[in-house]
Amino acid sequence: MSINLSKGDKIDLKKSNPGLSSILVGLGWDPVQQSGGGFLKSLFGGGQADIDCDASVFMLNQEGKLSGIKDLIYFGNLKSACKSVLHTGDNLTGEGVGDDEQILVNLDKVPSNIHRLLFVVNIYNCIDRKQHFGMIKNAYIRVEDQSNKKEIAKYNLSDNYSEKTTLIVGAIYRKDGSWQFKAIGEGTKDAGLKEVMQNLDRIECVYGI
Repeated sequence: MSINLSKGDKIDLKKSNPGLSSILVGLGWDPVQQSGGGFLKSLFGGGQADIDCDASVFMLNQEGKLSGIKDLIYFGNLKSACKSVLHTGDNLTGEGVGDDEQILVNLDKVPSNIHRLLFVVNIYNCIDRKQHFGMIKNAYIRVEDQSNKKEIAKYNLSDNYSEKTTLIVGAIYRKDGSWQFKAIGEGTKDAGLKEVMQNLDRIECVYGI
């Protein structure tokens, strides 16, 4: 049975799932329906651009540092060099049922120098498009055992993220010989992945991972 997590909750992924190795991390969201415009606005392209949310994984060492750009997995670098993390591709609109983006992780293949996998969602070109996560609803992150397709845990993000342009969604990290997941669910005003990289020290300190 899947465990529903609240903000700040932690769970040992292997405690109830001995032998767990390959997992799927699914991330989902829906755009809030924008009012106004009518037929003529839609006909002549006056509506707002789709909100393009992008999921990424920061593969961090024991000090919470990114050793190199190769350890940032996102739409421009879909597979880690060690082949332990695979991003299945970019969803440009957030529409539809189920996960919007999925990331596959083989825990057994994660290199020993990698201690944390930080899952982040940001809005592409958010400044120019004047978009933020107050325009998004039903955001979540879930973890699934790939061997049996059973969901282990799910965290529904329920805070008010108005004016926030990046979400620090959750983290998977090593602890006592196992892997744990923490539901973080914090929003920041980082405009993109470059800014997140510059602020990793603050993120590690504030969110305690």
